[in-house]
Amino acid sequence: MVVDNKATITYVQLLKEDLVIIRMVPKDGPVPEYLAGQFITLGLPNPVEGGKIVRRAYSIASHPENRKFIELVIRWVRKPLPGRLSTQLFNAKEKDEILWLKPTGRALLINETLPNGEKDTRRIVCIGGGTGLAPFVSFAQHLHDTGDKREIVVLHGASYVDELSYKELLTDLENESIAKGKEKWNFKYRAAISRPQEWFNRSWSGQVGRVETFLRPRDNGMSPLEELVGETITKENTIFYVCGWQGTIDGVMDFLKPKGFVTEHDKRSDESFEVKYESYG
Repeated sequence: MVVDNKATITYVQLLKEDLVIIRMVPKDGPVPEYLAGQFITLGLPNPVEGGKIVRRAYSIASHPENRKFIELVIRWVRKPLPGRLSTQLFNAKEKDEILWLKPTGRALLINETLPNGEKDTRRIVCIGGGTGLAPFVSFAQHLHDTGDKREIVVLHGASYVDELSYKELLTDLENESIAKGKEKWNFKYRAAISRPQEWFNRSWSGQVGRVETFLRPRDNGMSPLEELVGETITKENTIFYVCGWQGTIDGVMDFLKPKGFVTEHDKRSDESFEVKYESYG
């Protein structure tokens, strides 16, 4: 039997008409322990279904070291039909009650060791499409607060500039890396806008196209990602984490498979792999 916990919504930031950041605090006890990359299941009674509890899982954007609240970035599903839960969440206000089940999920846990037991020191590249950025916001803050010395790159893809939900936070983390030096905190953040021709995106001067175009080689043979990190990306020096629509994951693998990269789902006989992913559709 499913046992729901209760929480209070303490913060609502509407980024645009179909994108919102929500914070929630459990009513009974502290924020539960969880791992960066996990998700939490929310629930609300649906009045049009006779009060039936409707549940959906959302990746956690806050990090485990923050025990003050759980933060989520949520897209309002409107097509082909309005989302049964997301529609209610977009009508939620601060102080409203929400139901939740404890965080879970293993698909995007940060890899700490290699198959031979040695520490995994490979560069971490996170690729998030849309709200698929959420687990990597958790990654970045967690790795920062735990003093991790690995190189971390977060790449985010969106249709419009106002969908770059954590641009300020991630830019601040990169600026801190520049100020302190990569020996202490080695972090980079870049975004891509897929509809640069739209009037609303007229000021955008960064990468254009889907987020996986960061992996597409230019005329000089180097991809934008390789130019950013200053060397060729190989399965020996980099591990990828990908979250978003299945099309994003497929697009990433179109570039990585020819280079010999394999996913955790298809890992080799020696248990090695270079890509972890989670698809939400």
